[in-house]
Amino acid sequence: MDDRIKLSYFYGKEAEQYLFYKIPKLLFTDDYFKKISVEAKVLYGLMLDRMSLSVKNQWMDEEGRAYIYYSLEDIMDALGCSNKKAISIMKELDMDAGIGLIEKKRQGQGKPTMIYLKPVSYTHLRAHETRRHL
Repeated sequence: MDDRIKLSYFYGKEAEQYLFYKIPKLLFTDDYFKKISVEAKVLYGLMLDRMSLSVKNQWMDEEGRAYIYYSLEDIMDALGCSNKKAISIMKELDMDAGIGLIEKKRQGQGKPTMIYLKPVSYTHLRAHETRRHL
């Protein structure tokens, strides 16, 4: 079989070239999410990627809810932004100050903040619209 392509191997970091971040399409197509920045949508995708680490480490609270850790320093590094910008982007996603895609739980001094991601789905959006019109 001389007509076969001679394929090489993956070496070192080359294996990472086929890893991708996933960002829910709804963040770009649904009117509810039009008010948040592209940076906030990308950060949500990065946070979703962190969820696999949470599952692997069995980071679940007493109610069985998965959470992640994502420090401001890590966000600044991932997005190439300043501390002020990272805080601003987090606020866009936050349950209290923003759109509600994340909920933060402080654990006390010296411990990292737990971040709960909220799922993006048509079911949740339609329920929100129904409540809004009542």
